[in-house]
Amino acid sequence: MYILQLLTALGLDLLLGDPRGYPHPVRLIGRLCSGSETFYRKIFSAPEVAGFFTVLSVILLSTGSVSLLLVTLGTFAPWLATLMAIFLIYSGIAIRDLQRHSNAVASRLGEGAPLDAARQALAQIVGRDTTDLSEEKICRATLETVAENMVDGITAPLFYAVLASLASPLLGWSPIVCSAVGIVGYKAINTMDSMIAYKNDRYLRFGKTAARLDDLANFVPARLSGLCLIIAAFFLKFDYREAARIFFRDRLRHASPNSGHSEAAVAGALGLDFGGPSAYQGILVEKPVIGDRRRLPEVADIGRVNHLVFLGSAIFVAVLVGLREVLAGW
Repeated sequence: MYILQLLTALGLDLLLGDPRGYPHPVRLIGRLCSGSETFYRKIFSAPEVAGFFTVLSVILLSTGSVSLLLVTLGTFAPWLATLMAIFLIYSGIAIRDLQRHSNAVASRLGEGAPLDAARQALAQIVGRDTTDLSEEKICRATLETVAENMVDGITAPLFYAVLASLASPLLGWSPIVCSAVGIVGYKAINTMDSMIAYKNDRYLRFGKTAARLDDLANFVPARLSGLCLIIAAFFLKFDYREAARIFFRDRLRHASPNSGHSEAAVAGALGLDFGGPSAYQGILVEKPVIGDRRRLPEVADIGRVNHLVFLGSAIFVAVLVGLREVLAGW
């Protein structure tokens, strides 16, 4: 039953994409983060202390409120708690949206087509400056962000959803309810990283706890994702040997301890290189190069990376669910 419920959440994301038009759980977490930041900055003069209590409060309030909601629903109508849990899991992953946004960039690229539309579409999914990017650099940036966001948007949320389901016998809740609480806990950590973990004067000290906790949360999923991408490259008849070689050689070259794993596997599988110079708010940042440039990126690579990430994510889920069944049977 649990596997069917989890697959229903995945199917909803593939069919509908990110839920819009009503309060999204991640947006609610974002508001909670902003409110907590304002509150704790007034109480504590030390940014590190204010940041620590902000992180603690957001995680406890997010998971606590979801737990209370699901347990209350389960008391009166267990089926309603199950539906709400499936919705929360569905809203915590972004398979369809990752493909939708990257394909929007690809659809605006073509022979002789003006690049402004593609640059604007790319600006929706990357933090770098896109105003002056060439077609080659637009393609490379799109590929990088799809590879990197595989972890934040797909595999890491599902990792904590499945991991949390193992607490079902201990808590007396259904596995799918536990999964919903687990995915909300991860999204709270990940949302705070995107909101308060900037390396600027305002957030360098305040966001230290959020940044380190996000690094810790993504540590295992990022590495498993890279390995699953190598397997996916084999089935898709990409260069899986090169994917493995670049993965083990370059995965730690990224400034982030986790982002380089999926990027390295994708770069090797497609025969490309990622990184190099990029501008952020007018400041040029030189990123370490990941991969070997055997050719230049092309528009068709956006479709290839989406297939690679989709199959890699499917393999990731299959491995997780298989391990869960083994552990749950002990």
